[in-house]
Amino acid sequence: MEKNKNQLREESIEFAIAVSDICDNIKGCSVYVNQLLRSSSSIGANIHEAKYAQSRSDFVHKLEIALKESSETDYWLELIYRKNKFSEETYKE
Repeated sequence: MEKNKNQLREESIEFAIAVSDICDNIKGCSVYVNQLLRSSSSIGANIHEAKYAQSRSDFVHKLEIALKESSETDYWLELIYRKNKFSEETYKE
């Protein structure tokens, strides 16, 4: 089980870095880009924080926040993509 927890944490870090790399290449839309950076990095932060939850319900709550942040990240990615700030290939990836 611990290996899976570490894997999820590692994948969330890799995802935040990938989104950050995309954002580094976007010109303009700084408000949207900042929101995207914040939500994408918050996913992993909440997963990491869940490790130190004080109860099962606190653990679940932290993971639910991570899920909400992933939904928000999806929104900002779609919005920025629709503004033609990166390619369809990048968006699908």
